Amino acid sequence: MPAEMKYFCISEQTANYLQKYIVIRKRKIFVGQKTAKDLEEILKKHKNEFYLYPCSNIRKEEIPLFLKDNGFKFSEAVIYETVPSDLSDLAEVNYDIIAFFSPSGINSLFTNFPEFKQNKTRIAAFGPTTAKAVKDAGLILDIEAPLPNAPSMTGALELYIKKANNIK
Repeated sequence: MPAEMKYFCISEQTANYLQKYIVIRKRKIFVGQKTAKDLEEILKKHKNEFYLYPCSNIRKEEIPLFLKDNGFKFSEAVIYETVPSDLSDLAEVNYDIIAFFSPSGINSLFTNFPEFKQNKTRIAAFGPTTAKAVKDAGLILDIEAPLPNAPSMTGALELYIKKANNIK
């Protein structure tokens, strides 16, 4: 990689990963808080760069639209493909709660089990896009995270279990 290479990361977690596995200087990593929106002001300060946008075959339009709408020079590189896992060995297993962390998880559920019925299974979703995908699939969303009183999935599950068991 060229010495002048810069890295723009959506989160601190991604930046830490880069620092652990790629030999780079800290000053060349620019980090947002949690979302692509957080990076917009940082990117605007580096308008004359040429960007490589590594992504999945399934991705949001937010970043490419921002780059396109603001005249950035960039190329998109699909570096991994999101595909459903084969879960056929779980056909006879019933779960109290199924937690989803992305819309592709809901797609995987229905790819593996097209006749899936929620019945008494509780559905948990992390993030607004995943919550929307749960509802769009005709499922009942029982547990949602992050929320102000439950910023993590474990916190949301804990609150739900306490409420369901009348624990204060």
